[in-house]
Amino acid sequence: MDTIAAISTGNQIAAIGILRLSGPEALPIADAVFRPADGKPLSAHPRRTMVYGALLDRSGVPIDHALAVTFAAGASYTGEDSAEFHCHGSPVVLQEGLQALFAAGARQATGGEFTKRAFLSGCMDLTEAEAVIDLIEAETADAARNAVGQLSGLLRREIEGIYDRLMAITSRFYAVVDYPDEDIEDVEQSDMLETLTAAESSLAALLTSFDRGRVLKSGVPTAIIGRPNVGKSSLLNALVGYERAIVTDVAGTTRDTVEEKVLCGGVLLRLIDTAGIRATADTVEQIGVSRSRQAAEAADLCLVVLDGSQPLTGEDREALEMAQQAPTALAVVNKSDLPQALDVSALPAGLPRVALCAKTGAGLGELEAAMADLFPAGAAPRGQFLTNPRQAAAVERALSAVRGALSALQGGLTPDAVLTDAEAALSALGELTGKTAREDLVAQIFSRFCVGK
Repeated sequence: MDTIAAISTGNQIAAIGILRLSGPEALPIADAVFRPADGKPLSAHPRRTMVYGALLDRSGVPIDHALAVTFAAGASYTGEDSAEFHCHGSPVVLQEGLQALFAAGARQATGGEFTKRAFLSGCMDLTEAEAVIDLIEAETADAARNAVGQLSGLLRREIEGIYDRLMAITSRFYAVVDYPDEDIEDVEQSDMLETLTAAESSLAALLTSFDRGRVLKSGVPTAIIGRPNVGKSSLLNALVGYERAIVTDVAGTTRDTVEEKVLCGGVLLRLIDTAGIRATADTVEQIGVSRSRQAAEAADLCLVVLDGSQPLTGEDREALEMAQQAPTALAVVNKSDLPQALDVSALPAGLPRVALCAKTGAGLGELEAAMADLFPAGAAPRGQFLTNPRQAAAVERALSAVRGALSALQGGLTPDAVLTDAEAALSALGELTGKTAREDLVAQIFSRFCVGK
């Protein structure tokens, strides 16, 4: 296998930059490009120990004063001999150092190749590999906590526990069939029922966690809707903390959707400010209203903004009806600083609401609390939330197969019919962790990674 190298930090100017090296020739190549200050070869120093010295260019001329560390095969991120060089974050220094590594025998790493080698060497499974990119892309503390939990093996151990129990009953059954003369205890129906029931419960709980995991990772698509001049754009600006959208007293100022991400109550909202809902002869505004409807239909959360200083109008009722088509809706009664004329008892029963003033920010704390209530973290430990459709699809297939096995067992079918479904569940779980994943699927997963990781 080739020895690979890459810049693991960005190409922008920074205080520190890191070059990464991994493969069978990592240590000799590291010796060729790094000269420790004490005169000993880098490979002669203890592993996992920072060594001070000079990083050399292709001609052997020092290009930077740096720190280097080596890792032994079996005790590194990739499972191979590896080295890292921590130098000043000059793009020129990093590029010169990288070219020196190439000249000494390494090649350019492809996107995600370090983590792919960690997977192929057995240092991590696919759920842990996916957690690496989730951790890099995390936009909230909760998302980071869930990713690091998965990286620590919480989801893998949950899946392996189910896998091992299903494997125990299938392997015992085939042992009895293949070696009838041996004294092997047959599989009892009660044992199969207990194992399958426990697997169904665990897989159903995992599948339920996908909605929360998706929210943690990607945020909640949120449409801010309402009639013109109720304060939709003012609410967006208040949440993001600056004047992202134009606000005027002229009705219909917002003609197109305006998108922004914001953390509210610990929940990442992917906000879409929309044009005011109303009948209009203006062609451009008609397009904006049409896009508002489309945004509301696609949203997981609709914030319907109402003007608390005015009675409810027909356009307000239309916006409320649109909002209630979304999986989750919240009424935001704006302009709480003015005398209130809106009859909140006329709002749809069961629709949660908060009162605030988007102009001054008063009441935003109540909105944050409402978001935390609508999208609670739940009781599952961080790291056991499914976070992407691939994981959810694999668990769903496994759950369907387990339920098929239970149905066959309870219907009085022969054990081999039951175990056909059990084996299908094992295959799906193996795809989830990577035990039975196809090569093209593995390549697709690692294509999401940046070079150097």
